[in-house]
Amino acid sequence: MRYFLIAIILLLGTSTTLLAQSNKLIKELESKRGALQKQIAETESLLKTTKKDVGSQLNGLAALSGQIEERKRYINSINKDVDAIGDELYKLERQLGVLRKDLADKKKKYESSVQYLYKNKSIEEKLMFIFSADNLTKMYRRLRYVREYATYQRLQGEEILKKQEQINRKRAELQQVKAAKESLLKERESEKAKLEVQEKEKRTLVANLKKKQQGLQSEIRRKKTEANRLNARIDRLIAEEIEKARKRAEEEARREAEARRKAAEAKSTSKESEAKKSDSRKSSSSRKRAAEKPMESYSMSREDRELSGNFANNRGRLPMPISGSYIITSHYGEYAVEGLRNVKLDNKGIDIQGRPGAQARAIFDGKVAAVFQLNGLFNVLIRHGNYISVYCNLSSASVKQGDNVSTKQSIGQVFSDMSDSGRTVLHFQLRREKEKLNPEPWLNR
Repeated sequence: MRYFLIAIILLLGTSTTLLAQSNKLIKELESKRGALQKQIAETESLLKTTKKDVGSQLNGLAALSGQIEERKRYINSINKDVDAIGDELYKLERQLGVLRKDLADKKKKYESSVQYLYKNKSIEEKLMFIFSADNLTKMYRRLRYVREYATYQRLQGEEILKKQEQINRKRAELQQVKAAKESLLKERESEKAKLEVQEKEKRTLVANLKKKQQGLQSEIRRKKTEANRLNARIDRLIAEEIEKARKRAEEEARREAEARRKAAEAKSTSKESEAKKSDSRKSSSSRKRAAEKPMESYSMSREDRELSGNFANNRGRLPMPISGSYIITSHYGEYAVEGLRNVKLDNKGIDIQGRPGAQARAIFDGKVAAVFQLNGLFNVLIRHGNYISVYCNLSSASVKQGDNVSTKQSIGQVFSDMSDSGRTVLHFQLRREKEKLNPEPWLNR
């Protein structure tokens, strides 16, 4: 009987735990969607553009395309949440079915026990059953059996009440999850309607740009020329930084080799006797020849290797390089602009549009490798071991070459183009030595 009671208590505890798990699941999903929804709401104001000249319209198209991607990402998140809640509903319905079946079984057993007691209800019958035993031991066992059966019947009644309470709680939980799913489905339809409006606006904007094909090609050529000048400067500075790192590594290796050689000589000298001076001179000459051999090629110092490893371990968790709300308006790599004929872009990084006043911020601990100006705007390179992050299009820089920076530290203000409705865009690149990397998989969005 003791074990039976423990089982009932465990069942009640399980029901409470499952209710908490469902509530936790819904809250977690709402929290994730809330962050995406806030991001979309904040960035909708970034879509404002004059839409007069080709350059402004092209920038507006990039911002609108980025907003459409964000909304699609949000709808995908809703779809995943709907599936997750659907799975939770299925699980709850199965649990409710098991509870109902268990309740029916307990009621049947309780009914049988009540009928048995009714048939053997008289005190005389119970006493006859007890005192008809052959000896005192059997009599005691029968007495204990009568008592335990009465207790068992009472517990069965209590179990039925508790099981009914479990079913009521499970029903309430089921209704709560169903309401959450219905709310999600309504939200998904609302977002789809907004997406359709934005895609219609995009088609209109593309149609306007198609009418200005000549001016569009001229604007693309201008942007490519500016990008090539910027990338050439960045490539040259990164090559210089790699050479500096190589020299630091070689100098460190040379110092370590020299320290080992001196230690070996000191140890050898202290142990050698006068009788072995000749052998000692031969050994010394051999060590000298070994020291004169060409050194191995070193590209990173110990400090740089450690920083590189820490940086690589944070792939996918690095913060966005811009403060506040943002839209990624241009992705990494070469791609055609959707809807526009013969319009191809080749981006060595990503373009991130933010609000006027947005700050560029370091994505990881490191040291400022270079700060330079081009077309009146500042550009900053930060070294993280053999990784280098690049921040372009700043109206001001708050760091200088050689400064140590920490994660999320502001390094300057992103330029806002007041001739284009205050458009504020950070161009961001990521390199591993000379290799160009797609920054997006490294950032935590």
